[in-house]
Formats: sequence, structure tokens, C-alpha cells
Amino acid sequence: MLLDTASLYFRAYFGVPDSVRAPDGTPVNAVRGLLDFIARLVQDHDPDDLVACMDFDWRPQWRVDLIPSYKAHRVAEEVEGGQAAGYVEETPDTLSPQVPVIESVLDAVGIARIGAAGYEADDVIGTLAGRASGPVDIVTGDRDLYQLVDDRRGVRVLYPLKGVGTLQIVDEALLREKYGVDGAGYADLALLRGDPSDGLPGVPGIGEKTAAKLLAAHGDLAGIMAAADDPAAKLTPTQRKRLLEARPYLAVAPKVVRVASDVPLAPFDAALPGEPRDPMALEALAEQWGLGGSLQRLLTVLADRPC
Repeated sequence: MLLDTASLYFRAYFGVPDSVRAPDGTPVNAVRGLLDFIARLVQDHDPDDLVACMDFDWRPQWRVDLIPSYKAHRVAEEVEGGQAAGYVEETPDTLSPQVPVIESVLDAVGIARIGAAGYEADDVIGTLAGRASGPVDIVTGDRDLYQLVDDRRGVRVLYPLKGVGTLQIVDEALLREKYGVDGAGYADLALLRGDPSDGLPGVPGIGEKTAAKLLAAHGDLAGIMAAADDPAAKLTPTQRKRLLEARPYLAVAPKVVRVASDVPLAPFDAALPGEPRDPMALEALAEQWGLGGSLQRLLTVLADRPC
């Protein structure tokens, strides 16, 4: 099981009242909500391994270099110079301080927390899903990861509809029903239609339905562009004009939209722990941040798993 951790703690933050606070009054709704999410996921799905995948770089420069508008509207400030250079994501004031707490608690529990410099969590997830020798469940509220769905390899997305108690299981049958494409075709669909939430312009005038029809007729983006270059191919004049005008964007968009599959990752142990890795540190964190029942529920679920 691969967790898109930021996606889940954002959902926890907005789903759990900010009246949930530590003894010193600091909000810990995202921390406690995420712990409850993980406990429920382990209880309901009993994964052998679980990895909390992290955004070590939520807006990688190599993506921005290709499409400057990529996530530009989410930038709170730009940091220049040295190792800290990059972009600071716009985040609710009371969420940002909770992220280091989440990281410390996951580490003390012993849940693998993995990221890589210069890459988003999506890229870590894509790399680990590609390496997996067995079925993979990806838990995310980000539809971009639908591109990894692969029935043949048992890779599916569990998309939270309400918390993580109600999850939509996204397999290729659902993708074909809803979008007219399989997992491999979803990235091409996404880059053609665009995505304002990620600052991807798409091809003007080509929405989701038209993109799906073009992919059904021509197979993939390369086939669509070959058709645009072929006067005999079945495209409307307007479609051909729009595709040819968008060629510079379409030449770079695949690298931006498709998740990386070759992220260099340090060795780690993804097995779920039966007991905390660092009990003393965890006890101190629980007391300082008032993690109460949320942490205890997770520890109980982990301890009760069959060896």
C-alpha cells in the first residue's frame, strides 16, 4: 500500500475540526486525522507493506522548466540561493506546523516514510509501483495517479470519497466507463484536456470527451499527432489546427504529466511494524501533542495484525 501522504493529511486537515488541539493549544487535526486514516486502511485492507510517500519537492524545477505555469498558482513565495532554493507551497497557516509532527510520529512508529530530492510523492509512488512484484493499492485523492492503474499487474487506486472509510476502487473497468481510457491512456487524456489545478493549459478547445474520442480513434498522443500531420486522417479542420498550434506544449507535456518511474530511492523496510520503532520518542510525542486515541488506535491495529 502506497500512501500519497500530503493528499491524505490535507484531507485530514479539512475533515477534522481544528478544535482538535495539543495541550498547548496547537491544532493537531491533520496529525490525528492521518493516524486515524492509516489505522482504518490497515484494518480494512491488511497490506503486507505500507509506505508513506512524501513530497520532498512539490514543484520540481525540471517540470517548471518545461511548463512554467506548472503549479504556479500555488506558490506562496520563492526562495533563492543555496540548498534551500525552490518554491514554498501555499498552505493553511495551521497545517504547516503539523507536517514535521506527522513526520516524527511516522518515524517513531516505524512506518516507512520515503521521498527523494527533486521529486514529488507521485514520482515515488510511480517508481515503487513499477518495482512491486505483487498487487499494489495506491491511496490518493489525486486523479493524476490514475495513470498507474494496471489490472494485469494488480495496481489500483483507492480514492477517498469520505475519509478513508468510503473508498472508490479505481481499476481499468472504471476508467474506461468514466473516461474512455485505460490506465496507460489517462496521462495522455489529462495533458490534452489540461488541468487548471496543476497549471496545465491543455489544448484549447479539446475537453475531456473530445480527448477520449481522439485517443479511441488514434491510440495515443503520438498517434493523434501523426493524424494531425496527415491531411487524409479523420480530424476536423478545427481539431487539426488546434493540435498543430499546441505542438510546442504537447512536445513537453508528457514528461511533466507522467509520473517518473526511475526515482533513486535509499534502501528502506516497508514492512508494517508490530510495535513502535522508538517507543520513548513516540511516548514523548504523544504527550507533547496530545495524540491520545488516534495514536492508540493505530498501535492497536498494528499489534493485532497476524505475524
